[in-house]
Amino acid sequence: MKRRLALILLTAACASVAHAQSPAASAPRGETTANVATGPRLILVGDSTMAPRSGYGNALCARLQQVACLNLARGGRSSMSFRAEGLWSSVMALLNEGTSRQKTLVLIQFGHNDQPGKPGRSTDLATEFGPNMAGYVKEVRAAGAEVVLITPLTRRTFKDGELPNDLRPWAEAILKVGAEQGVPVLDLNAISHAAVAAMGQAGADTLAEAPPRFDRTHVGPKGAALFSAQVLEGLIRLKPELAAAQTLQP
Repeated sequence: MKRRLALILLTAACASVAHAQSPAASAPRGETTANVATGPRLILVGDSTMAPRSGYGNALCARLQQVACLNLARGGRSSMSFRAEGLWSSVMALLNEGTSRQKTLVLIQFGHNDQPGKPGRSTDLATEFGPNMAGYVKEVRAAGAEVVLITPLTRRTFKDGELPNDLRPWAEAILKVGAEQGVPVLDLNAISHAAVAAMGQAGADTLAEAPPRFDRTHVGPKGAALFSAQVLEGLIRLKPELAAAQTLQP
């Protein structure tokens, strides 16, 4: 079963890399992609707001060239269930494969499904969530890779004209882990919340998937474009060496 799961994950990862490296995604008309994936490797770990189709992860991969970008985020996962289902084992297998010394950066974002009321996924904010995130950090470092923690993407449901931020406690917990472990944290929660709050409900709704899949958590093409741009900008501030890997714009 674990071998089958690993095969599924690697197949999905290859699809994400192919998308990120396709001429349409990684170079304007007239440019080539012959030198793609000669730089560092980027591995995305998280929930549906980062995952293919429903999140910004694939759009982030498409913004990078000369980088092997593997989107292993999966819908419905929390900091607990991603590990419990064996998904994290597949990430570690990639980090430990062979004798490759390719520089790898792992982006980790959880929080949405760690909130209460989600059987098999919820974690206790005070006693479980932080240690779970710290465990990921320690294991990535032990494998010789680098890690950036990302706070959870904002939800987009306004109440009385204001945008609540019910995910902020989970964002603060991640910031605390980052400070304790000495690793960078990209506060996407704060950045995305400020941007969405300025749009109002009507504007924010344009970021969603089209009906019948419409909701105010997951993203369609416009939302993926906006939030992937925010993430890349934040990543370049934290890891300036990624600036050279930005996809050329037409």
